[in-house]
Order: sequence, then C-alpha cells, then structure tokens
Amino acid sequence: MDHLLDIKSPIASELELFKRLFISSLSSSNVLLNEVLDHLKQREGKMMRPVLALLTAALFGKITERTLHAAVALELLHTASLIHDDVVDESEERRGQLSVNAIFNNKVAVLGGDYLLATCLVEAGRTESGLIINTISGLGQDLSDGELLQLSNIKTDYFSEDVYFNVIRKKTAALFSACTKAGALSVEATTEQVEWARLFGEYLGVAFQIRDDIFDYYDNKSIGKPTGNDMIEGKLTLPAIYVLNALNDKWARGVALKVRYGEASLKEIKKLVEYVKENGGIDYATNVMYEYQSKALQLLDGMPDSDIKSSLIAFSKHVVDRKK
Repeated sequence: MDHLLDIKSPIASELELFKRLFISSLSSSNVLLNEVLDHLKQREGKMMRPVLALLTAALFGKITERTLHAAVALELLHTASLIHDDVVDESEERRGQLSVNAIFNNKVAVLGGDYLLATCLVEAGRTESGLIINTISGLGQDLSDGELLQLSNIKTDYFSEDVYFNVIRKKTAALFSACTKAGALSVEATTEQVEWARLFGEYLGVAFQIRDDIFDYYDNKSIGKPTGNDMIEGKLTLPAIYVLNALNDKWARGVALKVRYGEASLKEIKKLVEYVKENGGIDYATNVMYEYQSKALQLLDGMPDSDIKSSLIAFSKHVVDRKK
C-alpha cells in the first residue's frame, strides 16, 4: 500500500504552497521553451525530495518561505539533471512518459535543462542564505561528478562495489542529503542538527538507489523501463557486481565485460539477469538496502515523538517498500 498521503499529512498545507511555487517557476514567454515546461508540468511525480526537505525543516523548526524556495530550487535542479541524463543515456522514456529529448530533440532538451538550472539559481538566491546556496551549488557539482564517474567506469575490466557506492553517493544520495540539509538550514538548525539531517538524507538516498537498481531485474511497465535496461546502457549495479565477484565465473564475467562495451546481445543480457537473480544478487542487494534504511531509522530513534517523526519513519519505510 502506498502511504505517501499519510507521510505528507503533517505538511499538507506547506506542500501545496510548494507546488504552486514550483509550477509558477515553470513558465516562459518563449513558445518552444514553454512547450517543454508544459510537458514537465504533466509529470505526476510523488515529490519525494521536496517532501523530505519540508519534513526535515518541520522536525527542527517552522517551515518558512526560505524552506519553500530551497525545496523549489532542489526540485528544479533534480528535474534538470533528469533531462540531461536522458540525453546522455539516449532514453526515450522517463517513468512511463516520453522524455523531453524524445518529444523534441537533444538540443531542445539540453537547453531546456539549462533553463531549469538557471531558474534553480534564481530560487536558491531567494533563500538569502549563503549556506543553502552553497549546498545547492555543491549538489550540482556532485551530480555532474557522479555522472562522469559512472561514464568513466563503464569500460573497465573490474567490478568494484566501492566505485558503485561512490557513484550513487554523488548522485542519488547527494540529492537526498542536500534536501535534508537545506531543510534544516532553512530553519536555522544547529550545526549538529544540520549534520544529522545530511547523514539521514544520505542513508535514505543510498537505500533508494539500491531499490531502483533491484527494480531493473524485473519487468514492470509502471517503472517505465524494460528488464535489464541498466545493462543495455552498459551499467552494472550492486546485484551483478556482488555475484561477479563472489563466483568469479568466466562466462558471467565475459558477458559483463561485453555489457560494459555495449557488445552484449539482448539474449545474453537476459541470461545474465537470470544468472544474477539465481545466485543471490538480489538477496545481497536487498540486505544492503535494509542496512542503510536501518541506519536512517537509528538516527530517528533519538528524536522525540511527533507527527513529523512518524512521517519520517514512514518515509524511510516507503523508500524500501515502494513498488516503483
């Protein structure tokens, strides 16, 4: 069951203010750009990252306009990064909907993403907080760094968990931790509380990405990508990395290298997916995912009981229990 409505309940009114602010940021007098922005408005996202930012702010104080502008800036940056990622990955779908580059073209997608990045800076400036601006700009650096690290690792002949975790910490975990950190900063939380928030977001972000990587081993149209799509794009994630290193099977390693060089057939990819599932790759990744969720929940243990704490606990459970 999707408990997102219960999670959002304590911040329902503030979330509506965020949505209005976010939608108002997606407008332009340029006809072509406005078509791109209208397409983005049609996406029915769960707003998990803004929700996390607002909940973290509410945990340490009262949500303010500064919180809302920070959340909008982060969501704009996240959206821009997805548009650019789709161009890099040559993806035609994003969560079951056509990507910007599929509807228009790569040039329009890149420029549209650039516009969102510039708008992100405008919203970040409206927080009038140097610490929040530094957090958001640092996130932009991390996202690019993580994407380049992932690309540089594609055509290598070793399979490293350390590299895998470095990539997801720079990408997904960095985004989650920026949301929680910015949320805490927006209500002038203490240095210790800000670090708590950053770490809480990082743990949730790692768990979130591992869940996404596990999804890739199953056929689910609602996710918007076919089974083995990561391998089709040359990416090997935690389930495969674990099995390849644990068993050191010559055939599997050979196919994995072909995956990285874009030379594996769909039949070989399907066979490797099944091989990983049959040899404990999913179980291993699932256990690691729950370890990170447990770290996040342990941080919450020290917080006094409240509706916000309950929502953050439910949020942590949703990250690992979600179906898409």
